[in-house]
Amino acid sequence: MWRTIGAIVAGLVGWAVIVTVINWGLRLGVPGYRLAEPTLEFTLGMKIARLTMAAITSIAAGALVRAIAPQSRLAPWIVGLVILALFLPAHIQLWHRFPIWYHLSFLLPLAPLVALGAWLVRRSPEPPAGTAA
Repeated sequence: MWRTIGAIVAGLVGWAVIVTVINWGLRLGVPGYRLAEPTLEFTLGMKIARLTMAAITSIAAGALVRAIAPQSRLAPWIVGLVILALFLPAHIQLWHRFPIWYHLSFLLPLAPLVALGAWLVRRSPEPPAGTAA
């Protein structure tokens, strides 16, 4: 149980750290992004980059959760649903600032992408019976 709780906490912290690092990359690498960020006046390319950032971050967080608690099937879903719960109020508040496709493309796949990241991390295969590991 403690391992699962630790994995959930690590997944949430990992999500925050990874998204921050990728966002720094967007600020450095995407022309105009740093200026658009405070006003949320993103171009289509910037919006797609932000959605991609969220997807990559969610998959990585799920992989982290599975690496820490490989036995837990619920931990990745808990992480994804907590992240969704944290972002839902902000997206409701900003609903008028972005097109509906942007909100739905961010919110709907959050938990499933965390679960996908966990699914992609497999335990190392067991050696065949009678062989040395």
